[in-house]
Amino acid sequence: MADHAPAVRRRAPLRRGLSRQALVLVMLIALAFGTAIYMGLRHPYEAPAAGPVEPLRMTVIPLAPQGAVPGSTDAERLYESSPAARFRIGAEGITMPATRRTANFSDSQVVAALTTAKDYLVASALDPRVLDGTTVRSPRILLDPQLLDQFDQSFDHPAADGRHAPTGWTVRFDPSRAELADSRIRVQGTLRAVEFDSDTLEVVADHVYVYALRPAGADEGVAASLFTVRRELHFRFDHDDLRSHQAEIAVAHVQAGPLACAEDTANHLRPLLAGQTAGAGGPAGTDPYATGGATALCGSLAEAAQPRV
Repeated sequence: MADHAPAVRRRAPLRRGLSRQALVLVMLIALAFGTAIYMGLRHPYEAPAAGPVEPLRMTVIPLAPQGAVPGSTDAERLYESSPAARFRIGAEGITMPATRRTANFSDSQVVAALTTAKDYLVASALDPRVLDGTTVRSPRILLDPQLLDQFDQSFDHPAADGRHAPTGWTVRFDPSRAELADSRIRVQGTLRAVEFDSDTLEVVADHVYVYALRPAGADEGVAASLFTVRRELHFRFDHDDLRSHQAEIAVAHVQAGPLACAEDTANHLRPLLAGQTAGAGGPAGTDPYATGGATALCGSLAEAAQPRV
């Protein structure tokens, strides 16, 4: 028996770990899985971040009445006898249009842009604390961060230069002159979303706001009058703005009255109230030698825009 080989043959010891081929296969599977997750989470309409934001360009035009401002102790009667009789009240007057995707933005992104624009309109023209100058926080938090320096400088150092008028950013009345006689502000207008370019969505908001005002600190029995503001704002949204629920504002065109042409409308709107007239004089003087200024403008408030009482 000593001449025979052992009945059990010895096997070579197993190598610990994975073979090179198996390791490569595992890495390829992990890479494919990670790519699939990334593509699934990445928005199909994602684009590179946009460049610097252009500063807001604004125009505020006072509209002077042709006679005495009509008034009534019944604010509802004023509304019913004016072109705002069929306007909706407050935010309900800022209606959302039918939406659909564009070439480079999804339906949900268009809705997000319209919603942010509406929120800014409500915050900047319907918030009583903004109207009386108590705060500017509610519209400020909805702005693209690159606009905040211009916004803050406008309120810290107001100027009628087409760049730094608080009344270009918000509707706000001189609290020493006027206050709301009726909190049910009438509003009517349109919102429209279009592509500005392949990376930017633009929303154009064109609305008329009608406020019932009376002298500051006056009793409820004092006659109120209507004050009308027409605002056309051009909002721009890049992909970062859409994600952060913030907006760029490129253009603000405001017409407001009844106002006196000679009044400074940059910091506050100083309404002419019931029974008052615009008086003599044109708009504030424009110095053609001064750099960085804007031409002073003033219009005439049509009789048809006033309530018939």
